[in-house]
Amino acid sequence: MFAPPGMGYDRAITIFSPDGRLFQVEYAMEAVRKGTTAIGILCSEGVVCTVEKRILALQEPESVEKIFKIDNHVGCAIAGLTADARVLVDHARIQCQINKLTYDESIDIQMLTKKICDLKQLYTQHAGVRPFGVSLLIAGIDEKGPQLFLTDPSGAFWGYRANAIGSGAQTVQEELEKEYKPEMTLDQAIELALKALKQVIETELDSTKVEVAIARTETKEFERLATEELDKYIQRI
Repeated sequence: MFAPPGMGYDRAITIFSPDGRLFQVEYAMEAVRKGTTAIGILCSEGVVCTVEKRILALQEPESVEKIFKIDNHVGCAIAGLTADARVLVDHARIQCQINKLTYDESIDIQMLTKKICDLKQLYTQHAGVRPFGVSLLIAGIDEKGPQLFLTDPSGAFWGYRANAIGSGAQTVQEELEKEYKPEMTLDQAIELALKALKQVIETELDSTKVEVAIARTETKEFERLATEELDKYIQRI
C-alpha cells in the first residue's frame, strides 16, 4: 500500500514536503481560520479594530481579550490562539520600549510589525518548536498617518486599507470590498465593521459579544470603546 501524500512531512517543522510545503505552518494557518473574526479598517480620521467575542455560559465577558494595546499609539486584534498572541504582544511591547529608550520616539508601525514577524518566522525553522497559531491585525498611528498591517503565522506581513481574519473572514471581506470607501469617517468605519461582523455572529449582536478599539489621527491614541459608546453604534445598525 502507498502512504497518503504528505505522510511524514508534517512531523517536524524543519522538513519540506516534495512540493515545497511546510505542513506545520499550514496547520497554524488553519488554527487562525477557525478563530474568532477580527476586522481592521483604515479611514480618513484613523483606524478601527473590531473583534467577535465568543462568551461561554457563566463566563465573565471582560476576561475574554481579543484586542491588545501594545503602546499608546498602536494595538492589535487577533484571530487564533490567544495564548500565542500574548507572547507576541509582550515581545512587541518590549520592542516599543527599546525604541523609545534608544531613539526617544514611538516606534514606526511597519517596523514594529516586522519585528513581530521576525519572531514568527524564527519559529518556522527550528526543531523542537512550533509556529505561532495566531494572526494579528496591527493598527495604529505614526508619522505616516493611520496604518494597518496583517501578520501571518509564516512570518509574512502585508499592509491593508481594510481586511478581516478568522472564521468569518471571507464573508466579511466581501462586505468590505462592496462598502469600503477611503474617505469614510471614523463613525462610518465603526458602523461598517459592526455591520460586517453582524453577518458572521451566530447570535444577536450586543456589546458583550463584540469589542471595538480605535486610533484617532488627531490624538494618536489607541483606545477601546466604552460599553455605553459601543451600545450606541450597535443600536444604529
